[in-house]
Parts: sequence; C-alpha cells; structure tokens
Amino acid sequence: MAADDDPTAIRSIALSPADAADAYVYSQENPGEAVLRATPPFHGRMRARIHVYHVNDTELTGAIHVSPANIIEDDVVADYPDLESALADVDDPDAADELRERHAEAVEEWQQRARESIVDSVTLETSDGPHRVEVKTLG
Repeated sequence: MAADDDPTAIRSIALSPADAADAYVYSQENPGEAVLRATPPFHGRMRARIHVYHVNDTELTGAIHVSPANIIEDDVVADYPDLESALADVDDPDAADELRERHAEAVEEWQQRARESIVDSVTLETSDGPHRVEVKTLG
C-alpha cells in the first residue's frame, strides 16, 4: 500500500454538519445508503463529503466510508422520527397524509438538532484495524 493510500495517515475528518444530518435522513427515507466519504490520497486532515451508493465500492476505490450514525450523537440518532410505526395504526388516508406532513416537519427539526450534535471523534475501519480520528465541522 502506498503511503498516500494508507487511511491511518488521517488525523482528522472535516465535514459539514448538514451533510451528516442529510446523509442520515437519506438512508432512513430512501433506498440505498448515504455515508460521509473520504477518498485517497489520504493525509492528516481529510474532507469527508456526502456520498450515496447502492453497491459499496470501497475495495475498488480505497475510499473510507463513515456512517452518519457514527458522526451524530447517539441520543439524537435514537430520537429520529419513526413514520412507519405511526402509519401502521392508521386506516384513514387523510390521517395518513397528516401524519406524513407532521413527520416531514419532525424530520426538519431533527436535522437541526443533528447538525448541532456532531461528535468530537470517530473510529474509521481500516484494513489495519480501527483508527480513531478527530471530527472537525465546517461552516
């Protein structure tokens, strides 16, 4: 492995709190998965950007994927609004539409909270094992 392909060179990941919140919401509400992605060449401070995929290509690209659930504080992740459970008990289409509207509002409020709840560090999974790095927010 070339030195610039070694993710253990990373000391910190810089990311947008909005990207972290949006990636989490995307993965909850859509098919596919959204992550925060850093791509080689790796160096001490890396920028991680939102990336949506259906097939994980990290072995081909050498990229590092960080789950937004690992970037947002656990208690905030646990508070994500659950639409499916609420809809399970509703038979009336008008009531279901109202629930969907309230859910959309609750998700917007959750996203604001998530943007303010970014962790200080995260563990990256590398071929050499776990590697802890600092998280720096942008914006």
